[in-house]
Amino acid sequence: MFDAFAPSSALQLIDFADVDAFRPIESMEDARSIPLDVPNFAAARAVVSLPACRIIVMRSFARILDTAYRMPGGMVILSMTDDLLVNSKGTDLDARFFVALRGNDECHFVEPRTNYHAMIIFSPGLKDRGWFDHADDLRAYVANRPALLHTRQLLLDILRTASVQPFLFETTEAAAHLQEGLLLALDDLFRIDARPERSTSVQGGRSAKLVQWIDEYVAAYPTAPIYTADLAGEFGVSIRTLGGAVSKVRGMSLHQYIRLKRLWATRARLLKGGGATVATCARAQGFHHMGEFAAAYRATFHEAPSDTLARGRQIGLPTS
Repeated sequence: MFDAFAPSSALQLIDFADVDAFRPIESMEDARSIPLDVPNFAAARAVVSLPACRIIVMRSFARILDTAYRMPGGMVILSMTDDLLVNSKGTDLDARFFVALRGNDECHFVEPRTNYHAMIIFSPGLKDRGWFDHADDLRAYVANRPALLHTRQLLLDILRTASVQPFLFETTEAAAHLQEGLLLALDDLFRIDARPERSTSVQGGRSAKLVQWIDEYVAAYPTAPIYTADLAGEFGVSIRTLGGAVSKVRGMSLHQYIRLKRLWATRARLLKGGGATVATCARAQGFHHMGEFAAAYRATFHEAPSDTLARGRQIGLPTS
């Protein structure tokens, strides 16, 4: 997994040849490992920082691990492969699970073999998205499989981008776009749904109004970045409520709907033609993986984004 990346100004990549080299990292993080297979020890970490979270992808080692988590903004840990095997406080967890914590907890793990996992640590300033219902308690959840696979791929894409395009992390806008995509993927991972209201008819009307506000907002700012936390704040609701409204009215997750809106906003910018390029139009709407963007664009509009851009330039040509 780590062989595909090279360290950069945005990606810290460290290989640890022995447990003594790894100990200083544990000391800083209030963790203590007892290796179970010292002769075959091998560990590695990749670290990327985004505006309101830090991503750590880890190749661990067979060990007993005791750690004191202090996570005021919360954290999520998920497997990066399908062969994860770990025991947490006596409960066996495999790759179907992810764990989440906000607050403090003394945690005890046994990893009988090497695992690959990602830890996403959130800033306390990040707005609550309805993920952490229980403070000071590490909880395991069965992940929605498609959402888990998407989140894994997105994390790898962020690491790859940090490796080959570190300059993108130097601008707040580009880094915020990458972070927003990750937050939306985690929304899907937690399967956020609207909490039931007392009146179904009132809730239905409220949901429709929220989706209408989203549509009006995007229409008013067709090329502006779309952040779910900003939308929720604009409308005076939680992200959980906003996601539930979109699911109820549009039949898709908030993540899918925002992605669709971003595709349409990109299309609007492409059709303006001028001196724009496909890459600049896509990145302006938070698409930084051009292959994934091109595939999504073609699946939605049944043409390549370059074809749309060419047509936009043709429309914009002066007539003689």
